[in-house]
Amino acid sequence: MEKDNENIRVLIMEDDPMVQEINKQFIERVPGFVVVGIAANGADGLKLVNELAPDLVIIDIFMPIQDGVKTLMELRAAKHAVDVIVVTAAKDKTTIQSMLRNGAMDYVIKPFQFERIKQSLENYREFRRRIDWEGNASQDEVDQLLFRKSPEKEQADANPGRAVLPKGLHAVTMEQIMRQIEKESQPLSADDVAERVGIARVTARRYLDYLEKSGSVRMDVIYGGVGRPTNRYVRVTPQDTGGTGGRERHDRL
Repeated sequence: MEKDNENIRVLIMEDDPMVQEINKQFIERVPGFVVVGIAANGADGLKLVNELAPDLVIIDIFMPIQDGVKTLMELRAAKHAVDVIVVTAAKDKTTIQSMLRNGAMDYVIKPFQFERIKQSLENYREFRRRIDWEGNASQDEVDQLLFRKSPEKEQADANPGRAVLPKGLHAVTMEQIMRQIEKESQPLSADDVAERVGIARVTARRYLDYLEKSGSVRMDVIYGGVGRPTNRYVRVTPQDTGGTGGRERHDRL
């Protein structure tokens, strides 16, 4: 298990050079993860597992020489202490069942957005944190590993009075957005939030709309002269008087 100040070391098994680079960039945008090697097929990937001893393998199914299904089976047969997340275009149930039954931690279907792979990596990091026991484990600790709850379910259980997030919204991303808004002295636009959190602008708008409707943030409409007004968001504080609509502010250039 890695210490808090160490990165999770990732090996990519993917034959498409463009997808290799996209996967590498996405993975290294998530704090605490570093790509230590890339293999274009399963046979070369197995060699790199022996040489590099990565913590995590991101594996494709459709690869030349040796595909992902056979590669994962060989990883398990060799008893390598490495975890696997599948990132592939294969979406038939037989392949999915095979990979999950052979111990894949997650299964991400191409094409995918950064937010999805980010969520997968963050869930994996949390899994590693929870499994880092000393001595004996309690039943609760075992249950958390075997029956891992989604962030939304954990949030609902921990806060029974709080509404469960709508489908497609994730508690981890919501918390990241709120942290960005809270630490800024000036209101942020959807573009600002998208850039800081690493999500698409349309996704940022969905989260911000939800936060505004729930009363966590206030939307200010900024008129800056020529052009469309800009919606900017600021955290609602106890000093705010409330109200359902955002404030309008006219800034002269």
